[in-house]
Amino acid sequence: MSRCLTDRSIDHVVLERGEVANSWKHERWDSLRLLTPNWQAQLPGYGYEAHAANKLGATSNADEFMTMAEVIDFIERYAQVVAAPIQTHTEVRSVTRVDDGYEIATNRGEWQCQAVVVATGACNVARIPTVADALPSSIVSVTPMDYDNPAQLPDGGVLVVGASATGIQLAEEIHNSGRPVTLATGEHVRMPRAYRGKDIQWWLDAAGVLDMRCAEVDDIVRARNIPSPQLVGSADRAIVDLNVMAELGIKLVGRVAGLSGSTLQFSGSLRNCCTLADLKLNRLLTLLDEWATDNDADDVHEPAHRFEPTHVQASPPLALDLNGGEIQTVVWATGYRPDYSWLHVPVLDRKGRIRHDGGVVDSPGMYLMGSKFLRRRKSSFIHGAGDDAAELSEHLTSYLDRAVASPGRGSA
Repeated sequence: MSRCLTDRSIDHVVLERGEVANSWKHERWDSLRLLTPNWQAQLPGYGYEAHAANKLGATSNADEFMTMAEVIDFIERYAQVVAAPIQTHTEVRSVTRVDDGYEIATNRGEWQCQAVVVATGACNVARIPTVADALPSSIVSVTPMDYDNPAQLPDGGVLVVGASATGIQLAEEIHNSGRPVTLATGEHVRMPRAYRGKDIQWWLDAAGVLDMRCAEVDDIVRARNIPSPQLVGSADRAIVDLNVMAELGIKLVGRVAGLSGSTLQFSGSLRNCCTLADLKLNRLLTLLDEWATDNDADDVHEPAHRFEPTHVQASPPLALDLNGGEIQTVVWATGYRPDYSWLHVPVLDRKGRIRHDGGVVDSPGMYLMGSKFLRRRKSSFIHGAGDDAAELSEHLTSYLDRAVASPGRGSA
């Protein structure tokens, strides 16, 4: 957004509570890799190819996946390339509406502006079910924002709650450390890392799935809340789904339903959740196959095929006594939520989310960036941010043209 505003000669400042790439530096686990291949790392005026040419440690293969160090390097370099006017270690404590714009209170003083772009992300706070507060005191609770690597966990069994991208990755890593792992699974999105010889992201991009706009889906609220797919970024494009988890020896149970005393209760819906995930996977693959046929691409790709259905044991466990010694740690891979406690403008819905139309917030001169399915399905990916920023900066410019005396110039 800063690059786009600069291109439009809009005076602006970027307020950052910590350092550039702060969340990647301090709120991600050590082994995390991007779920999208390097060729998708594209931002306005800068992309993976230019980054690799600078020899700043980027992975040399466009089909591989950036490590955490490489992601941090990429973002830091981009900030330098576009000369973003960043004020680091500037914590925003409140944003309020005033007659001609907004007043921003920070730990380094106050700012006044005519427009605000909220780009604080959707993963500020780990979402933890209330049952976590009632766990026995002997059980260690950890969220992905606290987790670095298995070495920080106590010896003994680990219950990972949540089987989307984060839960799948952590369950496998913790299992590989020698700890017994149980994986509690609710609604999830099953997706192969590769299909017909190409990365799944290549197919989603080529078939136009990632460019789908909000108006093209039946239920945008649901689309914005769909769990992240069961993908990991690995050089061998390994598929990591529930079948693989079970083959590794990870015990599968249903979603956490409640706690009675020291007994954790699991839903009996595991089989139904897996059947639904399999059904949606096959629908997606059919869509991709139809695209290949319609575009005369069948002959240049491997034949279409389908994956084994998810295997679920006849009677998955419905309860687990946390005082029995089997589990010493619970990892809550149950998602994240944004933190808008500093936003003192009446734009939040009853669930604490910002009301907006494709990033145009329900308050004049306020915009949102970085939210899931903001304007397109790819909005939460690095390469989706550029398209959103281009369109929202155009809207912002038009707003300032109407709001200020000097057409085409203003402040944000």
